[in-house]
Amino acid sequence: MKILVGSKNPVKIDATREAFSCYYKDIEVEGIEVNSSVPTQPIDEETFEGAEHRAKVLKIFNEKARINASFFVGIEGGIINIYSKWFGIGAVCIMDDKGNSGFGVSPMFEIWNDAIDELLDGSELGDVMAELTGDIDIKRKGGAIGFLTEGVVERKELYVSALKLAIVPFLKKDLYF
Repeated sequence: MKILVGSKNPVKIDATREAFSCYYKDIEVEGIEVNSSVPTQPIDEETFEGAEHRAKVLKIFNEKARINASFFVGIEGGIINIYSKWFGIGAVCIMDDKGNSGFGVSPMFEIWNDAIDELLDGSELGDVMAELTGDIDIKRKGGAIGFLTEGVVERKELYVSALKLAIVPFLKKDLYF
């Protein structure tokens, strides 16, 4: 089974491989860079819109290129305001070749106020973290959560959780579709 991911980021590709492997055998995961159509740092529902847009673009690409993929995965990191606090969140949209979709979200983590000021001014969390840590590739590794938890929780782990949940409608098609 072929699965396309709307990113070349190895964290997103590896997370997709790990999550789908829990439910399906003989999978092949390929990352293809696609635009999210949302700002570089998505806020609130833009995070979900970006994930869904990536999946839709992959589905169209799959049809035109005749790749015969079964699933299309959009993963978008963003920030969300809940309970008067800002949190980092990962949104996932999985779409199948029929156009059915499922969404999942990662565990959220609180973002500190100075970072929020930068993010609301247009900076991306990955850039804020790169400046803070001196690691320009941090979002291709453990991410902000890896730094904040001293490596106990990694970015990939958050996405794996979100992906496992986004797969639910495909496991219980009779309930969802």
